[in-house]
Amino acid sequence: MSAPDLIGMPLTAAAFAPYGEVLEASGEADLIINQGNCGRWHDRAALDFDPNGRAGISIFKARPRSLPYTLALFERHPLGSQAFIPMAASPYLVCVASDESDKPVAPRAFLASPGQGINIGRNVWHGVLTPLGEPGLFAVVDRIGPGDNLVEHRLADPLLVAGP
Repeated sequence: MSAPDLIGMPLTAAAFAPYGEVLEASGEADLIINQGNCGRWHDRAALDFDPNGRAGISIFKARPRSLPYTLALFERHPLGSQAFIPMAASPYLVCVASDESDKPVAPRAFLASPGQGINIGRNVWHGVLTPLGEPGLFAVVDRIGPGDNLVEHRLADPLLVAGP
């Protein structure tokens, strides 16, 4: 095996902030509801859609992958943010990149733990959905509406992503 190009780091709100939000129940709850039986971590994602779209919830089921992983494609959604909420307690890989002249640059890799979701900001380059275990099932909140909301960029030299 050749040396990895990226090492997946633990997903934290601070490290992921340039790309979006981490969705998790960490720290103190913002509200206690349901007669004291439920904590609510309120309004954790900045859903961002163009005026011609609306929020929709879809279910994705992706084939699980393993590390090391070959990252060959980045994509972004110029018309809306995209939130991924795992429906199983399995880790998954999140690859993101900054933008320079409409191309992904400075890629980063994060390993999401069970119980963590993400909201990827509008127009942020990211890799495809990459669960690391079965069943690879996610609820996805993203933009539904007219217009072309997908831009893909295939890497001339795919990157090898390894775990810590």
